[in-house]
Amino acid sequence: MKKLLALVLALVMVLSFAACGESEAPEQGGNETEGLTAENIKIGFVHVSDPSDMGYTYNHDLGTWKMAENLGISEDQIINKYNIGEDEGCATAIEELVEAGCNIIFATSFGHGDYMTEAAAAHPEIQFCHATGAQAAASGLSNYHNYFTSIYEARYLAGVAAGLKLNEMIENGTITADEAVIGYVAAFYFEEVISGFSAFYLGARSVCPSATMITLKADSWSDPVKEGQIAQSLIDQGAVLISQHSDNPSPATTAEAAGLFHCGYNSDMASAAPAASIISARADWSIYLTYAVECVLNGEEIATDWCEGFNEGANFVSPLNTAVAAPGTQEKLDEVAEGLKDGSVHVFAGPWTGVHVWTGESFECAEGEWVEESETQSAPYFGYIIDGITRLDA
Repeated sequence: MKKLLALVLALVMVLSFAACGESEAPEQGGNETEGLTAENIKIGFVHVSDPSDMGYTYNHDLGTWKMAENLGISEDQIINKYNIGEDEGCATAIEELVEAGCNIIFATSFGHGDYMTEAAAAHPEIQFCHATGAQAAASGLSNYHNYFTSIYEARYLAGVAAGLKLNEMIENGTITADEAVIGYVAAFYFEEVISGFSAFYLGARSVCPSATMITLKADSWSDPVKEGQIAQSLIDQGAVLISQHSDNPSPATTAEAAGLFHCGYNSDMASAAPAASIISARADWSIYLTYAVECVLNGEEIATDWCEGFNEGANFVSPLNTAVAAPGTQEKLDEVAEGLKDGSVHVFAGPWTGVHVWTGESFECAEGEWVEESETQSAPYFGYIIDGITRLDA
């Protein structure tokens, strides 16, 4: 089998980025760890929302406290800045963490990237780690790092569960094959989101070939009211199952209110919508957070780009809601998960055709071929809107 990297990649990314899990030789800055221990290190976080979202920040926060437990770090050594927008308020929050004496600072939203880059250049004695971003390698700063997980693997698995539910609905006459429509609440149309909904759709289509997807974007990572409104609009336009790349459980509760089904993200949404929620794709951020803080404590370099997945425990899916899932779903998920781990299953495998969201360039991935994600940088870069997926607000 042959691996394909999308040809248009060269137009939209810097190909010299470090591979996942590998670090570059430092050009500026460095670890200043003399005297640092688990008892005196200070760690700062900049979050775009807060744990009450029961989504992305909630999940990242779980990782924080698991990391602290792993390393014996006390709560008063961790400073969280919640509800920090992707604007100048981020620069203020980072500077406050610097002034508080933080030795390592994490920022968790894409739009925090510019402010993290500036702060890393200004404070070479501090380590800066930015989730979802792609600026670290090009910056030449040895104290600046990007990280993400191979969440597309968990998305694909959740998509398989969704596709099996669609099959069940077709078989029992609830819908026809042509009505197997997935509605997807998208925060934005960035590569991170496109990679996610493409992986979910390809997972669904792998078991339900007639499945199609429609999407609408919220222009926000976290807006519970708008997310619910978008979910309802997708339902009104024919969606019979909802999924999301947004931070709140409102799409799940909207699906439940309509008597439909849902696959979530970042938290087990079965508690919010027990009659609708099938499964959720999740990341265990503690894997990276523990690694990065340990590097600081040990005086070791942190990888410029870090991205791990199922094999390392950085991705997983929530327990299957067997009261809602189609019969045989768990067995199929176990089979596919093993394929993802041993490399026999590829998420972005053909056949499919797509149009790149930024360049408009077409690309065809033939059967037996696939596009690799997270191979040249930690942040997702799959940017194709593939056949079978329709952006209703394009």
